[in-house]
Amino acid sequence: MSENLNLPGWLEEVESELKNNILGFWKARTIDNTNGGFIGAMNADGEIEEGADKSLVLNARILWTFAAAYRKYGQEEDLYMAERALEQLEAYFVDNEFGGFYWMIHPDGTPSEDKKQVYGQAFVIYALAEYIRATDNHEPLQLAEEIYRLLERYAYDPVHTGYVEALSREWSETDDLSLSGKDLNERKSMNTHLHVLEAYTNLYRIWKPEGLRLKLKELIEVHLKLILNMESGHFKLFFDDEWNSQSTDVSYGHDIEGSWLLWEAAEVLGDRELLNQVRSAALKMAVATLEEGTDEDGAIYNELHADGRLDDSKDWWPQAEAMVGYLNAYQISEETRYLHAAQRSWNFIRDYIVDRTGGEWHWQVFRSGEPNLSQQKVGAWKCPYHNSRACLEAIERLESITRSYSQV
Repeated sequence: MSENLNLPGWLEEVESELKNNILGFWKARTIDNTNGGFIGAMNADGEIEEGADKSLVLNARILWTFAAAYRKYGQEEDLYMAERALEQLEAYFVDNEFGGFYWMIHPDGTPSEDKKQVYGQAFVIYALAEYIRATDNHEPLQLAEEIYRLLERYAYDPVHTGYVEALSREWSETDDLSLSGKDLNERKSMNTHLHVLEAYTNLYRIWKPEGLRLKLKELIEVHLKLILNMESGHFKLFFDDEWNSQSTDVSYGHDIEGSWLLWEAAEVLGDRELLNQVRSAALKMAVATLEEGTDEDGAIYNELHADGRLDDSKDWWPQAEAMVGYLNAYQISEETRYLHAAQRSWNFIRDYIVDRTGGEWHWQVFRSGEPNLSQQKVGAWKCPYHNSRACLEAIERLESITRSYSQV
């Protein structure tokens, strides 16, 4: 075993964090007993923001999280949370007239933003597939297939490949494309394509038509050829229809997340030639993040802007993805520097990102290590998905690494 690494202790810490702090927080603090489903927002002090709209992404991510937890541990309370989220999606987010899912709803269940954001549709596919994997109940597969076909019919670009960011409620063209206020209002983005890839990967685990196989393969190739700058090891972030890059910013969290999601997609697809290409890309992205985007404390920075400004604050989700991305890089390269980098990621999470007072994780800490208490604890973008998934992935990977050491 590599020096200075206590894999059993690390594994025990991660599992305790997942079960007791992350999952425990969401079960105890986020159920909406007034309107049904889950609350829309909570501030850093743990105060529920009354009247906050409810996000499609938040509800889909809750479904994914607790379905994945149920698949791992078989606890009925996790299944209850997953089914509560599924019921909300089916009862209030579904557009029964035009198909697909609304982007946001009011607390009373009426739509507040009815556009069809492709990112959001992808997360529903991702979550439904995980629920089916966890329960072996295939009833939601019909809904997942329907969303897949809607995306392919309306969002796919048959000329240049890829998917447009958003469409109107009726699935027609819209000028309102961006995911959030911080995103460019461009036709295509890395972020949406990464999560369509993630969704199609999970869907292909349970449903294997030839059309989906070809789409998943194409998505991997789009990332390798059009989204990834192989020279730098960084994703390009925004594009026009013809894949001309519209930004030179660097998102370290997406780079390291993409490194392992691409590997996972190629593994699930089972294309050996493509897997070899993805291996090279994944390691290029991991080493770029490690050497350029990692602070002395082991945490990764948020972003490097085109003008050279470094956003050196540390959000929760890039740290979560870094632990998984570095573990994946170690597993496919056997270079111990990645294993040490993954443990340093975890140590930073444990010591600074985990909220020991209020539960769950802080959204952001400054470079000083102090938490930014102006950010939400729960919201449209502050969900249990990145951190719960990181823990579940780390548990599985650390168990595998430990077994391989014991067999040496």
